Amino acid sequence: MIDPYLVEPKILPVLDPGLRPAVLARRAFEKEATVPVGIALEQADGSVFRFTMRVLPAGHPNADANGFFLERYVKFLLWGFGGWRVWIQGPAGLAEGLAAHYRDTAVGRFDSEIIGERIYDHPITVVATAELPAPKSTTAPLGRHLDGCRIGFDLGGSDRKVAAVLDGEVVFSEEIVWDPYFQKDPSYHHDGIMDTLRRAAAHLPRVDAIGGSAAGVYVNNRVKVASLFRGVSKEDFEKRVKNLFLDLRAEWGGIPFEVVNDGEVTALAASMSLKVNSVLGVSLGTSTAAGLVTADGSITTWLNELAFAPVDYRKDGPRDEWSGDLGCGVQFFSQQAVGRLIPAAGIEVDPALPLPEKLKHVQKLMAAGDGRARKIYETIGTSLGYAVAHWADFYAMEHLLILGRVTSGEGGDVILTEARRVLDLEFPELSAQVKFHMPDEKEKRHGQAIAAASLPRITG
Repeated sequence: MIDPYLVEPKILPVLDPGLRPAVLARRAFEKEATVPVGIALEQADGSVFRFTMRVLPAGHPNADANGFFLERYVKFLLWGFGGWRVWIQGPAGLAEGLAAHYRDTAVGRFDSEIIGERIYDHPITVVATAELPAPKSTTAPLGRHLDGCRIGFDLGGSDRKVAAVLDGEVVFSEEIVWDPYFQKDPSYHHDGIMDTLRRAAAHLPRVDAIGGSAAGVYVNNRVKVASLFRGVSKEDFEKRVKNLFLDLRAEWGGIPFEVVNDGEVTALAASMSLKVNSVLGVSLGTSTAAGLVTADGSITTWLNELAFAPVDYRKDGPRDEWSGDLGCGVQFFSQQAVGRLIPAAGIEVDPALPLPEKLKHVQKLMAAGDGRARKIYETIGTSLGYAVAHWADFYAMEHLLILGRVTSGEGGDVILTEARRVLDLEFPELSAQVKFHMPDEKEKRHGQAIAAASLPRITG
């Protein structure tokens, strides 16, 4: 029974008072939990990450909540860190129940297919063990190369951003509207990206390297999972999308060409502009993208797909339209969140309007001083404050940067103000530790494309 642990926050989101933050629920649960559980995630390259939590003893009246809290915890780990084999060291039955979740439920099967099979080439496998495998991980330097003539691009769900960079100086930047989500023909994506690159190339004497960021998971420039290509059939994905960026590199003469997840470039942009490390960057755009720069300025093999990581444990939380799961980050920190909150704010818009147009409408109202629009941003900010506390239990961070279309205009300031208010009241120790940042308007709109330009190293 999880109800006793669904704690009402001290600050209720004004338009979403039913929020029951994951961080408060986990902490309330672990106050009574005394039985340690060891968890290890294994990735395809052999990397192993270890974690610990506690569950209730078998005789506890709420012991049936153990399965729920273990699954939610592992759900965050899988989308945050990644892996296909889950090792469980703990009481009998926990591993079996978790395995049944990935085998028998729609939400579990989604995670197993997307994370396990499509990213790591194995379905999620749960193993009960008396001893966890030893931890093992690798990190890699990320970007920061600005020599020569470079192009950086960022592919979002509603626009393509690009920058031409000459020896570290931006000589051209542009934003082009597109609608990639449900396009069936991969030519739409290829031609759109090529058009963007050519526009930037026209402002450079030559092109030495190209770096890009996009929503999704990319391994060695190959597309593993990406919402940008959701409309493409599985057959066309394998034939024409999986190696899309390798094909583009060939079309540009085989020059250095690197593409990574947009969340990683978000963190890189923050680290470069702020000249700090230990940065969690979160982009509130079409979805929710995140990335981490470690204390030594590197990235890890983690996924950081916080769009799918649950931040709300209520039983009737908002449902993610792709995974079908409840309470995931994308429903709180994206254009989808704005669209979800518009009716609660009492704002009337045509339901058929695309989400980017709904956001623009809210931004216009906000600029005009409309209190209904302000409540949307206040609600997002309150939810963000509780999410930051949740993320901080998993990520070692000293800086948080938010950017993306949802943060444009005065609304972004409101979001950060409300998030800080939550930390000050509920998590004062964290409030003193984490510094909040938000780039200026120009950096918000083009910072990722510029950082992306620094990804490839020019050799020779």
